[in-house]
Amino acid sequence: MTVSRLYRVAILSVFVWALLFAPASGLWAQEAPVAVPPAASAQEVVPAQPVVAAPAATPAPVPPPKVDTGDTAWVLTSSALVLAMTVPGLAIFYGGMVRRKNALNTILQCFVVACLIGVQWVLWGYSLAFGPDKAHLIGGLEWLGLNGVGGDPNADYAATIPHQAFMVFQLMFAVITPALITGAFAERMKFSAFVVFILLWATLIYDPLAHWVWAVGGWMRNLGALDFAGGTVVHISSGVAGLACALVFGKRLGYGTERMSPHNLPLTVIGAGLLWVGWFGFNAGSAVASNALATSAFVVTNTAAAAAALAWMVAEWVYHGRPTALGAASGAVAGLVAITPASGFVGPVSSIWIGVGAGVLCYIAVVMKNRLGYDDALDAFGIHGVGGTWGALATGLFASKAVNSAGADGLFFGNPAQFGIQAVAVLGSWIFAFVGTYLILKVVDMTMGLRVTDDEERAGLDQSQHNEAAYS
Repeated sequence: MTVSRLYRVAILSVFVWALLFAPASGLWAQEAPVAVPPAASAQEVVPAQPVVAAPAATPAPVPPPKVDTGDTAWVLTSSALVLAMTVPGLAIFYGGMVRRKNALNTILQCFVVACLIGVQWVLWGYSLAFGPDKAHLIGGLEWLGLNGVGGDPNADYAATIPHQAFMVFQLMFAVITPALITGAFAERMKFSAFVVFILLWATLIYDPLAHWVWAVGGWMRNLGALDFAGGTVVHISSGVAGLACALVFGKRLGYGTERMSPHNLPLTVIGAGLLWVGWFGFNAGSAVASNALATSAFVVTNTAAAAAALAWMVAEWVYHGRPTALGAASGAVAGLVAITPASGFVGPVSSIWIGVGAGVLCYIAVVMKNRLGYDDALDAFGIHGVGGTWGALATGLFASKAVNSAGADGLFFGNPAQFGIQAVAVLGSWIFAFVGTYLILKVVDMTMGLRVTDDEERAGLDQSQHNEAAYS
C-alpha cells in the first residue's frame, strides 16, 4: 500500500471514528422529554373553599370520530408521494441499473405492479390485511370490494380521516413492496410468470404480514413489535423474498464473466432522488395526521438518508479508493430503508447512528454478494433485506417514549425487552417471507415456467417479452 493510500485511509478512519464513537454526552438531549414548568408557589395558592356536593350528572356521550381536513389533506398528499416512489421513482432507479436491452422491461414491471395491486387491494387485499381479525393471522372478508370502507373515520386506524383515505395510503405500501422484489430477478423472468407471481405474493405474503404487524389483533402487534412505516412489512419481506428469487432463478447468462454495469447511472441517481422525496410521505405520512409526530418522522428520515449516503461513500472510499455516484445513491436508499421502522420512535441523533449503520452494513452485504456468488441483480436483499433487518433491530435499541408516547423505550433507554420483541418480529418475518416466496416460485415454475429461454435472455427482455426497445 502506498504512502498516499495509507494517509487517505488514516484520514477516513478518523472521520468514521469521530462519527461513530464521539463522546455521547449531550447528544441525547434532543430526545429527552420536554421540561414541565414548576407548579405555582405556596403564596400563589388560592385558599380552599368549602366543598359543596354537586348533583350527579349523566355522563356526556362520547362524540363520534370527526374528519380533520388538515390530516386528510396530508394523508392524501402522502399517498401520492408514496405512489411516486414506485412510478416513476423505483422504476427509473432500477431501470438505469440494468443493461439497456432490459431497461423497458424493468420499468414496465414497476408500472404493472401498480396496476395489479391497485385492483387487488380494492377487491380483497385490504380486507385480508386490515379487516376484522381472524385468529391473529389474517383479516376477514367483511371488507371485500371495500364494502363498509367509506368516508367515515375508523376509530382503530383512522380516527381523524376518512377510512378510505387510510385505505388508499396503505395501498401505496402494498404497491411498492412487490415492486422492490423485481430488482432481484431482473433480466430473467417471463412476463406472464411475473404477473402471476406478483398477485400470489401480494395475497399470500404481504397481506398476512401487514395484518400481523399493523392490524388490530395481529400477533406481532399484540406482542408489542414496533414498525412505524414498514421495516418488517415492506423491506424485510421484499428483501428476503428477493434473496429467495435470486437463489431459485440462478445466475444470469454470463454472470461473473461478462460486464453487467448499469447502462444509465444518471437515471438511477434521479430515481434515488425521487425515492428520497417520496419517502417523506412514506414515513411522515405514517403518523396518519398532520402533527408533531409527522414532523419528527420527516426530520429523522432526511437525517438517516444523509448519514447513510456519507457512510457508504466513506466505506467505498476506504475499500476501493474512490466514492461513486451509484454508491451515494445506494447509501441514501439504505438509510431510508433502515429508518423506516424507527421513524416514529427515535430522535435526530439516533437517526444518524441508524443511518451510519445502514450505510456500512448494506455496503458490506453488497460486497459479500459478489463473493458468495448469488445473482441478486439490483441488490434487493443487500439493501432492503439487510437494511430492513438493521432498522427493525435498531428500533429496539433507540426507540424512546419521549418521541412517541404511544411507542416504547428501547434498550438504550432502559427497556431491554423491546430489543427481544423486535428480534422475534424480524425472525418471524424472515422465515415467513423466505419460505412462502420459495414455495410460490416453485409452484409457478412447475405450472408455467419462471425463466425466459437462453435466446430470449441474450436478445434482451425488451425485445423478447414486449417487441419494443427503450432506445431507438
